[in-house]
Amino acid sequence: MMKPVAHGALAAGWLLCASALAQSPTAPTADTLSPAAQDQAWQQASAKFAPQRKAILDRVAKAAGEGPFRSDWASLQTYRSPAWYDDAKFGIFIHWGVYSVPAFGSEWYSRNMYQQGTKEFAHHVATYGPQSTFGYKDFVPMFKAEHFDPKAWAQLFHEAGARYVVPVAEHHDGFAMYDSALSDWTAVKKGPKRDVIGELEHAVRGQGMRFGVSSHRAEHDWFFDGGRAFDSDVNDPRNAELYGPAVAHLSKEDENLAQDWTYVSQVWLDDWLARTAELADKYHPDLIYFDWWIGHPSFRSTLPTLLSYYYNEGAKRDGVVVNYKLGDFADGAGTLDIERGQLKGIHATHWQTDTSISNDSWGYIEHDTYKSPTFIIHLLVDVVSKNGNLMLNVGPRADGTIPDGAQDTLRSIGRWLKANGEAIYGSRPWRTFGEGPTEVVSGTFQDTKTKPYTADDFRFTTGHGKLYAIELDWPGNAQATIHAIKPEDKVIRVESVADNRTIPFSQDAGGLHLRLPPRPIGSDAYAYRITFSTPNSLKAAP
Repeated sequence: MMKPVAHGALAAGWLLCASALAQSPTAPTADTLSPAAQDQAWQQASAKFAPQRKAILDRVAKAAGEGPFRSDWASLQTYRSPAWYDDAKFGIFIHWGVYSVPAFGSEWYSRNMYQQGTKEFAHHVATYGPQSTFGYKDFVPMFKAEHFDPKAWAQLFHEAGARYVVPVAEHHDGFAMYDSALSDWTAVKKGPKRDVIGELEHAVRGQGMRFGVSSHRAEHDWFFDGGRAFDSDVNDPRNAELYGPAVAHLSKEDENLAQDWTYVSQVWLDDWLARTAELADKYHPDLIYFDWWIGHPSFRSTLPTLLSYYYNEGAKRDGVVVNYKLGDFADGAGTLDIERGQLKGIHATHWQTDTSISNDSWGYIEHDTYKSPTFIIHLLVDVVSKNGNLMLNVGPRADGTIPDGAQDTLRSIGRWLKANGEAIYGSRPWRTFGEGPTEVVSGTFQDTKTKPYTADDFRFTTGHGKLYAIELDWPGNAQATIHAIKPEDKVIRVESVADNRTIPFSQDAGGLHLRLPPRPIGSDAYAYRITFSTPNSLKAAP
């Protein structure tokens, strides 16, 4: 827990703030206000929500111990992901918010437009004028979402074969896309003036899919710090509720949180807990996704309270999921997510990767390009064979329309899953994830570094008493050999999953040899249903 700031220090901070305001409300404050004074400005701006915040925190505290999980890491490490999630395999992520209005650079435009020397900074000044007269807040009225149709979105995601949908409820920019009682900067009160998350929840559940939310609130503590270094609207205390503390981000390497010395107040942590509990209480998400900064050491005493509260509520249903990155949680206390990355082998517990359908940004930007259906299908097959899920991100335009390129890719994935989903949904790993010459590059932000797969690359899953071998390219000679299947496995039948046709085969010490039709059965990846004479051949590796 952070030490309380002395009243004298706060008073001095306010005197400096008053002096800066007398000079100009947008004058730089990076060198004139301490982090504590910057945080105090945010506290003052959001003080009117203190009763609502306290009511939520009291409710969370009252619920402590009401369920199988305690609010400590030892208890939370007994968590296991629920069956519905392990079976789902494929979900949709949605990055949509005020940052979709400028549609430039990436969804981090909100931060980078205040980072001097960046392309976003230059673009912003050239397009909208200086940040002292046109700041991020001024994009909010432009975010009208006039063509947002949650039912159409949900129908598209269902056609894509998704089993869960996870919109960003609040990004680092601090604008809540839901009906929050803890802020005036929400999609209900400003911009679209609609409860985007509530409408999506209703539409997604109406299509029989699970619903989750993503919270990136933790990073908002420092996200707008660049605006304090020059004349910008971030310095104006009247904007502090939206821009947050905007304290200096004292990190040299994002992934090394142990060496991140950014100031975090206890009031900020309490607000984070209240906002996240509010999301859980209001929308009952089946999944909550957190970005990396909740792994900052300052959150370690607050996170267990939220996790136990949410897990205990989920235990009354059929279980919930919390995704985390890197070393943000104690091992096993949630479901590991590897952003834009893969693993080399089968993971002992269920995990997830998330990547964007577009190549340059998670949120919508103009002139972005889209990954091919084949790329996404191969990624999905590889991840599922290693005991994982794929959550594929889509970035709609500010008006609520989803670009045709994204829609086309989603529908292509859906057609493949409709034909081959038997080998994906509800499946479990085999004794080996696969075989072939193509090796993935493991780790975060590595998903596009894997070379194209060949007809010698197979991935394996099991389910329905069968082994599924998924070939990642079609062989030119209409013959394929699966070396991982040994003579003692005693195959008695091979069929194409896509059309149920019988595939002739033979077995010897070299493996299972398939005699395939001269033309591909379907497209992108080719699944074969293999029946053994003994169930022992289906056992996973210990």
